[in-house]
Order: sequence, then structure tokens, then C-alpha cells
Amino acid sequence: MLHEPRFWTAVAFFLFFILFGRKIWAPLATALDARAERIRADLDEAARLRREAEQMLEDATRERETALAEARALVEHSLAEASRIAEDAKREAEAVAARREQMARDRIAASERSAVREVRQVAIDVAVQATRDALALALPAETGQQIVDRSIADLPSALSHRAA
Repeated sequence: MLHEPRFWTAVAFFLFFILFGRKIWAPLATALDARAERIRADLDEAARLRREAEQMLEDATRERETALAEARALVEHSLAEASRIAEDAKREAEAVAARREQMARDRIAASERSAVREVRQVAIDVAVQATRDALALALPAETGQQIVDRSIADLPSALSHRAA
């Protein structure tokens, strides 16, 4: 057994760990502990970042829903406003059409009144001319002169009766 290389390898291995084990084990354990601590810190950081990302996602979702609600409200308001404007325009157009129709009726009525006045004036002129012609044929010239003189004399009293 003392001549066997395996035995001496095992003895050397145990002596190496007994003599240098503490010196090697302390830095090795420190390095492993530091690595474990870094991994824990990285995991904690990852968890914190995940919570922040989830919070940001919730905030973004809430903001998107708020923006969508505002957009819907804006669209509904715009549609209502457009409907109101269309109704106002329709009422305005109807009012303009009614005013123009009334103006046309007023012009027609004025034209009718003017035509009636012209017809009356023509009828009066024709009647006066016919009366003159009839009187000129039926009455002698002296009688016509007397009628004109009497009419001129009665003119102030006739005008005062008409004015009253």
C-alpha cells in the first residue's frame, strides 16, 4: 500500500486540502457568496422591473381606455353638433324660402293692385271721353257752356263734401 501511487495521491490530496483548504476555501466561499448575492440582487431587480413594467402596462391601458372614451365622446359630440347644425341650416333654409315666397306674394299683390288701378284709370278715361262725346252730340254748345259754368261754381262745395 505504501508503494501504490493511488495511496500517495490520496495522501497528497488530503494534505493539500488540510494545509491550503482554509486559504482556498475562504476566497472560494466568498466568491461563491458574492456571486449568489449578485444573482439575488439581479433577481430582485428583475422582479422590481417586472412590477414596474406591469404598473406601466396598467397605466398605459388605463390611459388608452381614457383616450378611447374621450375619442368616443368627441365623436358623439361632433355627430350631435353636426346634426344640430344641419337642423339649424334646414330651419334657416325654410325661413329664407318662406320669406322669399312672401316677398313674391307681396310683389304679385302689388302688381295686381297696380293693374287694377290702371284698369280703373283707363275705364274712367274711357267713361269721361264717352260722356264728352255723348254730351257733345246731345247738347247744343250754349247748354254745354252753362253746364260747365255751373259745375265750376259748384266745385268748391263738392270738394268740401268729399273732404269731409
